[in-house]
Amino acid sequence: MMGNNSRNKLENDESSGSPLQINLNPAYKEHLTSYQRACSEDPTLQSFDSALRERTNRVINKLVSDVELESLSFDSLREVIQCLFNMNQDVLKVILHYKEDIWKDQDLYSFVKMYLQSIETTQSFCSELGNCLNCARQRQEIIQFAVEQFEEIPLNRNNVKEKYEKTLGELKRFKSASDPFAEGFFYYFSSITRRHIMMLEELHTLKKNLVKNIKLWRIVSNMVFVTGFIAVLIFRAVAAPPVVAAIADALAVPVGSAGEWCNSLWTKFENVVRGQKQITTWSWVEAYYISVKEMDNISVLVSKLEVEIEYLLKKAEFSVTKQKVVRLAIDEIEEGVIVFTETIEEFRVRADKYCRNMTTARAVILHMSIGIGYPSGSAKEDGTR
Repeated sequence: MMGNNSRNKLENDESSGSPLQINLNPAYKEHLTSYQRACSEDPTLQSFDSALRERTNRVINKLVSDVELESLSFDSLREVIQCLFNMNQDVLKVILHYKEDIWKDQDLYSFVKMYLQSIETTQSFCSELGNCLNCARQRQEIIQFAVEQFEEIPLNRNNVKEKYEKTLGELKRFKSASDPFAEGFFYYFSSITRRHIMMLEELHTLKKNLVKNIKLWRIVSNMVFVTGFIAVLIFRAVAAPPVVAAIADALAVPVGSAGEWCNSLWTKFENVVRGQKQITTWSWVEAYYISVKEMDNISVLVSKLEVEIEYLLKKAEFSVTKQKVVRLAIDEIEEGVIVFTETIEEFRVRADKYCRNMTTARAVILHMSIGIGYPSGSAKEDGTR
């Protein structure tokens, strides 16, 4: 997992604007059109493109289904992580396959180095997501403790009030704990999106200069650029779910390449965004982002139990019937917490695995480049331009 340096670097970037206000260079369409032509001529790109379309379509459609529920699910975030991981894995395999030829070409090597920086930016997103998941797990432990405490305190005529008061106190402590997926994560995420777009612009500048029409250049440059573009598209879809819902009709699996689909989808995306200018960043956060469905479910159950216990304490009515209602609510929360905790742990492990695998892959490529030797005048082996 990445440390606080990446967090500080991102937080120092301009991140106050809404994801809706981010514009992409119109010249990118030329690269996407070039990618379409290349796909029609090269079997390697055709195979890559087929997998890319399937993964991207699955992610966007999953996000659309979440918008209908007005919340973001861990399933959607899991799809995002898996899609980014698989895309980058495919590109890294090609880079490793052609590694010796790439390192001999200074311009193409610089292009690949810039791509490796974009991977680091994506790793930052996964790292912050892992931090939020750890916080969510700690928050759930409060509820788990409340349930365990309720079970451990023996119920008798003399301590019934104390038993419920202690449980109520833990419930209120849970509700007062900060939501790890509140606006702080949103602004961090927005900053990562902006940095990814800045990286895409640098890739665009480098790609303009790759005028050689040899097979290796065509494969690597097109794979790298379209992967970066798709990553930005996915990040923006997560950041602006209502816009994604508005263009849902454009999300059918395309007949052509992913480049053709991206061109069409981005044009519709921009048209919808122009009609959303009155939406401020804050209202966007409050209305849509980020409400995690699984966390909301637990919070609803906690609020329900809180109401029941407060009623008992206020009325001093500890009848068998009322206590059964509380018992059922406790059981429901306990079951929900168990499932949610398992989900958090599985997802946290997945995000951590992504970070570690990408770190290893980048290290292998950079290490190989040192062993092979850098092209004259190229970037140094510190991984920066």
